[in-house]
Amino acid sequence: MAFGRSSRHPAPPVEPVTLKILVAGGFGVGKTTLVGAVSEIRPLRTEETLTEASRPFDDTDGVESKTTTTVAMDFGRITLREDLVLYLFGTPGQDRFWFLWDELAQGALGAVVLADTRRLQDCFAAVDYFERRGIPFTIAVNCFEGADRFPIDSVRAALDLDPEVPLMMCDARDRGSVKNVLVGVVEHALTRADRLHA
Repeated sequence: MAFGRSSRHPAPPVEPVTLKILVAGGFGVGKTTLVGAVSEIRPLRTEETLTEASRPFDDTDGVESKTTTTVAMDFGRITLREDLVLYLFGTPGQDRFWFLWDELAQGALGAVVLADTRRLQDCFAAVDYFERRGIPFTIAVNCFEGADRFPIDSVRAALDLDPEVPLMMCDARDRGSVKNVLVGVVEHALTRADRLHA
C-alpha cells in the first residue's frame, strides 16, 4: 500500500455473453405477456390499438377482449449471471408482419412457440418457420382460464411434432412458469448443438 491507497487495479468489468431467444406464436396467444412476466427491465413494446380497419385481418375469435396488437416486436432482458444475459424478442403474430421474423431470428439460440389450445392452428406457421430454418424451439401451451386442458401427448400429436421437441404447459403471466419454459429452450438448444457436434 502506497500513500494509503491500494496498489491493486480493479478488475475490468466482465463483458457478458448474450443469448437471444425468440417468442413466437399466433395473434393474441400471450407473447407480450410472457416477455413482460420475466423481463428485469421495463419491456420495450410496439403495441398499437386494434382498429376497425384491421378487423378483416386480425382474427379475434377466442380473444374478443384483445384491444391491442404488436406491430414490430417486444423486447425484454434477463441477467442470469454477471457474465450471461438473455435477450427476449417477441415476434408479431399476424401474417402481414412476418417480414420482420427473418431479421429477428438472426443469431437466435432458440425460440419459444406459444400455443393456445383454443386456436392451436395459429401456431403452425411458427413451428414451420423454425423447423425450416433449423432453429431449436420449445412449444409452450399457455393455459388460459376457461380453456379446455388436453394431455400433452394429444397436443403433440395435433401439432405433429418431432419427438425431441419439448412441449410444456405454462402460464405466460407467471414469472416462475415462464422461467421454466426459457430453461427448457436453452437446454434443448444446447443438447441439439452437442448432438450436431458429436
